[in-house]
Amino acid sequence: MSAPHIAVVGGGLAGIAAALACGDAGARVTLLEARPRLGGATFSTRREGLWIDNGQHVFLRCCSAYRGLLSRLGVADRVRLQERLAVPVLGPRGSIAWLRRSRLPAPLQLLPSLLRYRHLPRRERLRAGLAARALAALDPEDPALDAASLGSWLAARRQSPASIERFFDLVLRATLNLPAPEASLALAALVFRTGVLGAGGAGDLGFARVPLQELHGEAAAGTLEAQGARVWLRARAARIELAADGRPVVRAGERSLACDAVVLAVPHDAAAALLPARAALDPAALRGLGASPIVNLHLLYDRRVLPFELAAGVATPVQWIFDRSAAAGPLAPGQQLLAVSLSAAEPWVGRSTAELRQVFEPALAELLPEARRARLLRFFATCERAATFRQGPGTRRLRPGHETGLARVALAGAWTDTGWPATMEGAVRSGLTAARAALLAAGTRRGLPQVEAA
Repeated sequence: MSAPHIAVVGGGLAGIAAALACGDAGARVTLLEARPRLGGATFSTRREGLWIDNGQHVFLRCCSAYRGLLSRLGVADRVRLQERLAVPVLGPRGSIAWLRRSRLPAPLQLLPSLLRYRHLPRRERLRAGLAARALAALDPEDPALDAASLGSWLAARRQSPASIERFFDLVLRATLNLPAPEASLALAALVFRTGVLGAGGAGDLGFARVPLQELHGEAAAGTLEAQGARVWLRARAARIELAADGRPVVRAGERSLACDAVVLAVPHDAAAALLPARAALDPAALRGLGASPIVNLHLLYDRRVLPFELAAGVATPVQWIFDRSAAAGPLAPGQQLLAVSLSAAEPWVGRSTAELRQVFEPALAELLPEARRARLLRFFATCERAATFRQGPGTRRLRPGHETGLARVALAGAWTDTGWPATMEGAVRSGLTAARAALLAAGTRRGLPQVEAA
């Protein structure tokens, strides 16, 4: 018997993970991607002579599926994972406080730094720590949590606006891409329970040391080629049909691809239109997931202004800052390229470059003393209007699982019900889960990918 043939529609992280898992299990794989590259929502472009990522994507030590994908791609040495979480939090007039992981056992590892956290009044520091511990103790699977907002839960525990903005939003806005009043309590609980206050340094931060296109897209293309998979770029799937024998057929332009099973790994707003009605995918529910934007600013200075590899900001429009000098390509001696990541970025979408510069150049000068003496050589912005779905209350009931009404078609994507927020980890987990389902549907029982529980 010949090996089963599995088509993967979509070349983002979910599709890459699914394609590799199916190939590793012995299946023949064809991956179709509408763009001229792999990588999906994590990619890089060449801008004014610099390599620029479309967004500053980070991961945590607890992101086991994503880290496993990096190892499978042979690029684990091209990321930086902190040995111990250490985030300088910058405030007005150059003030600095640190959020560091101590040697205390979970969930107490952040308590020492929180008790010294100068951006909150002393009387609020312990209260914030107790609320964080209570949040980590919640069960993200509790349906009642899905219906509640993080903001209402924090208000009921007497968290001040300053505590929410300068601690909880600092952590969760970047993860859930929504401010606390609008964010899902269930997803916030998952982040604190598994990541921030998880055991074994689960919350230690990691990020790419090279352009994302090199880390994901190029590495995936080479690995899939070595595996024997076929990769069709600029191949936008128009629809998925069923042949008379029940096997799926993918239509992409003038090409038709008959296969034994399909992993559909496209954005949530495109998935339902590709499937026949019997797939029972609810377009209204998928539309209800909505979208939340991220804006990234890229600033090239004539000298080093940020003395850290990354930093966060409070009491400022600046949220997170990253030193991307090494990944940008050769810079002139002494120059530094910063990326400023703005999550839940509705207030900044549609602003001109001049308007953004008028706000953020002085804001960075307020946080970074050296920036006041430096010359800003270049300033430009990138915007992902639909960076994630809106991860608010009621999200869980709108996210479909990997199964569809078609036995041989499985869904993948960070928007599916992975139990995780819309992160790189969630995307990879969804790809592995869908690959397992597709392999089983195609009759394969060996080499099935394993997915840890959320």
